[in-house]
Amino acid sequence: MKALKTAPLRAKTVLALAAIAVLGAGLGGCGTLDKLNVFDKKKNKVIASQGERIPLIALNQKLEVSDVLKGQPFFLPASEPVTSWPQPGGALDRWIDNLDAGAQFKIAWRKSFGQGSKRSVHVTAPPVAVDGRVYVMDAEAHVSALDAVSGERVWRTDVAQKTKRDKTAFGGGVSYADGKIFVTSGFRFAAALDAATGKLIWRTSVDAPIHGAPTIMGGRVYAISIDDELMSFDIQTGDAGWTYQALTEPARILSASSPAAAGDTVVAAFASGELTALRAANGNEEWTAVLSRTSRTNALSEIRDIAGRPVIYKGDVYAGSHSGLFMTVDLRTGAPRWTLPVATITTPWPAGDVVFMISQSGQVICASRESGQVYWINELNKGLKRKKRSLYFGPVLASGRLLVMSDDGKMLSLDPQTGALKETLKLGSAVLIPPIAMNGMLYAVTDGATLVAIR
Repeated sequence: MKALKTAPLRAKTVLALAAIAVLGAGLGGCGTLDKLNVFDKKKNKVIASQGERIPLIALNQKLEVSDVLKGQPFFLPASEPVTSWPQPGGALDRWIDNLDAGAQFKIAWRKSFGQGSKRSVHVTAPPVAVDGRVYVMDAEAHVSALDAVSGERVWRTDVAQKTKRDKTAFGGGVSYADGKIFVTSGFRFAAALDAATGKLIWRTSVDAPIHGAPTIMGGRVYAISIDDELMSFDIQTGDAGWTYQALTEPARILSASSPAAAGDTVVAAFASGELTALRAANGNEEWTAVLSRTSRTNALSEIRDIAGRPVIYKGDVYAGSHSGLFMTVDLRTGAPRWTLPVATITTPWPAGDVVFMISQSGQVICASRESGQVYWINELNKGLKRKKRSLYFGPVLASGRLLVMSDDGKMLSLDPQTGALKETLKLGSAVLIPPIAMNGMLYAVTDGATLVAIR
């Protein structure tokens, strides 16, 4: 019971106050922390070149619903079945706009899978699901395979191998490919496990903690360290491949991003606010866009971290930063198509004619994918005192519902056409990670390390 009571408080304390984690050799590893500097006045600016679209909303303007689009319907695809969810965001080669999952919106079962979040460690790994199993990682880097129907444990492996240098760490994640579970961790390593048994296949040490889950494509494992270095590893041996070093930042968000990938391009998001496309074969930079919007009235806008995973959808990349800029970028050229003044630390959800996003203040936003004009905004914290405001995560479109998770243990169902709240499901403790889908079920991981199945 204690974990259920303290989890929302941890989320509010850590994430509501920008969820700042100080970069340095020791974050998530040893105990030395670099000095936090959120008042660095160095600014990055996005400058449109000739031929690019002019951003719809200037950076000094307030986000507002479009007079033209307000109340107008838009196209959303019908729900489609999901047979597996091998990586963060699902399958790389097929984005499903509307998941056929959780249609009854009722909890089927709950199963604990290890250590939940506490002061020194945190559950940050999104689950993955393949071949009737759900793979999860707890706050202490224990990886488990659970039966997708019953939630019963199939195997559990401790891959941390704690040392005197790294006694406590957090973060990382799991992905599936070729019969293997690939693991990254704040304990400074990447690893591969046999998906059937949990047996360790290979393990490669790295210089800095990894707080985000890995991405698998083209025979390589891709992951981003807290030093803003994109690393690649051979999928069979774990041998280190090419790396790419972005600008480092003195502060970042506790949650972390996974790279996105499509074709021969890897798109990585960094704490510097840089969104960078790289050639998968050799790591050569194709383009970089900077998602930075500094406010004179908010020092925390100096934290430029892109904590949500970038999403590649129909030739565009969608991403938003903590500093207050959401951007749609052409995947091929890196040219910005439009921007919105939205501060966010979550992953957007494009679907049909629109893209859904959640701001740090609790706004759920529906914008046109073509123009960036806003159809509707639901301010979930409207009228609430600061202590009673919740943090919201997601969104996910499933069975015609727009699902939003909260740090007070709720899953909200909104009407995707209007943003109106329809239903609420209590999950038991804070949910800071969007759910995944497989075979008609939704699976959500709570901050207390419980897997919740929703039929």
